[in-house]
Amino acid sequence: MADKRFLTIAEVQEILNISSPQAYALLRSGDLPAIKIRRRGVWRVEATELEAYVQRQYQAVRDRVAAGDLPSRTTADE
Repeated sequence: MADKRFLTIAEVQEILNISSPQAYALLRSGDLPAIKIRRRGVWRVEATELEAYVQRQYQAVRDRVAAGDLPSRTTADE
């Protein structure tokens, strides 16, 4: 990720192991900041924004575990 400043949506999908609809939902919600280039809808995500998103998700899970909202161990891969 450190090689390139901007990532394609396909690269984001691969890195996060998510589907195309899930990736676009992150963009539309604003959870993952991105830029849209021209009218044709070419989206790019800055690598630092993706890393910041991942770190926010880790913190959110830590907070939920600390609050007792999630079990501290899971056996299923979601």
